[in-house]
Amino acid sequence: MKTLGLIGGTTWVSTVDYYKYINRLVGEKLGGLNSARILLYSLNFDELKTLFEREDWRRVAEILTAIAKNLETAGAGGIVLCSNTIHIAADEIARQIDIPLISVTDATAREINKHGLKRVALLGTRFTMDKDFYPKKLGEYEIETIIPNDAEREFINSSIFEELGKNIFTGETKRRYLEIIENLRTRGAEGVIFGCTEIPMLLNAEDCPVRSFDTTLIHARAAVEFALSD
Repeated sequence: MKTLGLIGGTTWVSTVDYYKYINRLVGEKLGGLNSARILLYSLNFDELKTLFEREDWRRVAEILTAIAKNLETAGAGGIVLCSNTIHIAADEIARQIDIPLISVTDATAREINKHGLKRVALLGTRFTMDKDFYPKKLGEYEIETIIPNDAEREFINSSIFEELGKNIFTGETKRRYLEIIENLRTRGAEGVIFGCTEIPMLLNAEDCPVRSFDTTLIHARAAVEFALSD
């Protein structure tokens, strides 16, 4: 079994789920008391968020690359970025390390393609919704990305940083998300990507009027597949 190097704390709330899912999936596949070999570096997310707000992605990439290299030196066989937003820097990080980076966009695109969907909505931080790293990857599978309108994007972004990332989940926020998803469905969305790792803690598949894609679980499965591969 390969050791996974997790870069988490982005936020700690969803990093807990990464740790839980990866270990549970390894146990299900191998049985007994088997669990994953994990090295976890947990960031202070507030420091990274300041760089997000300045859109200083070069500095974000430098910080994350240094951490990834440390995890590689410590024995990690692959890197998992436990956040969608920080995948803005994924290509740069991957270029500077000598072990694979298991990409959430790759894993999510493959999962959507498996279900034959061609138009999907993307929810996440404003950085995830506004940047092109998801549409580019989905486009490789001829999948169109639909994003919420300006007011909806502002609400989602604010809720992530002011509520979900602080482990606050309310019925009112859930209702608003479902309204947004319904609006996206009327615009042609056949599915919706929960492109922030805290969103699956607010919503589940049964809530949604279209098929949902939990990127935390999808990414965790991809990480376990890599860890257990020959």
